[in-house]
Amino acid sequence: MNIPNILTLMRVGLIPIFILLFYMPYHWSYVAAALVFTLAAVTDWLDGYLARKLQQSTPFGAFLDPVADKLMVVIALVLLVQHHANFWVTAPAAIIIGRELVISALREWMAELGARAHVAVSNLGKYKTTLQMVALVVLLANPPQPTGWVVFGYVLLAMSAVLTLWSMVVYLKAAWPHLRPDTDQNSNK
Repeated sequence: MNIPNILTLMRVGLIPIFILLFYMPYHWSYVAAALVFTLAAVTDWLDGYLARKLQQSTPFGAFLDPVADKLMVVIALVLLVQHHANFWVTAPAAIIIGRELVISALREWMAELGARAHVAVSNLGKYKTTLQMVALVVLLANPPQPTGWVVFGYVLLAMSAVLTLWSMVVYLKAAWPHLRPDTDQNSNK
């Protein structure tokens, strides 16, 4: 067990605290939930940075880190969809969650073919993630009323959904030579 893996496990451990804070009936619960989500997002960046800097990458960390990220984001989106109950959160949430499912399956498939590097994380994916995290923090920190901050959060979430679709197209185009029906799967290994 190393520091990056501990940070990743901590991020998973923050999920029930995040949910509990989100549903607490106090005026400060929005900000508290947003702060826990922000802490999780910072540990996501920090564990990756430390794993590279300290050369402490492990198979366990490589497996758990993306799972922890997706869990926190999907749970935040589900909470926001339920809480805001409108198109401006639901449509981007469906796009983001759907893309995560498609890309996770694509990466698994490409790994089986020995071509996982063709669908590695790109800078576009990093920009999408940053925009998405900021949008989620803004929306989590504010009650679902049409204030300037909430509208700003909707705009950021919509922008992140557009980048989400764009990055999915980029990944699918990179993988297409391996996915074509006329490709012999054995020749790609």
